[in-house]
Amino acid sequence: MTAEELLRAAQAGVPPPGLPGPLRALVEDARGDWEAAHAAAQAGDDAASAWVHAYLHRKEGDLGNAGYWYNRAGRVKPAGTLEEEWLAIARALLDQPG
Repeated sequence: MTAEELLRAAQAGVPPPGLPGPLRALVEDARGDWEAAHAAAQAGDDAASAWVHAYLHRKEGDLGNAGYWYNRAGRVKPAGTLEEEWLAIARALLDQPG
């Protein structure tokens, strides 16, 4: 599955079952449920979860909190759009070339 396919499936309300927490968080975000996305990201204690967590706080405009989570993820805040970041995270987690 590609990041674009994951996004379309999430937006259509038919995400694939059995996704790991960080991908599930991205799916919930794409469906417009920030709270569910945040809960899924917060449940993980790994770099991927921290990266999604950072993205979610950036999306809500809490840049201080986002910075903390980017640091935990070993990432820097991207200069691109939120949409570009969503796809970049999904590609990385799906192990796709960027």
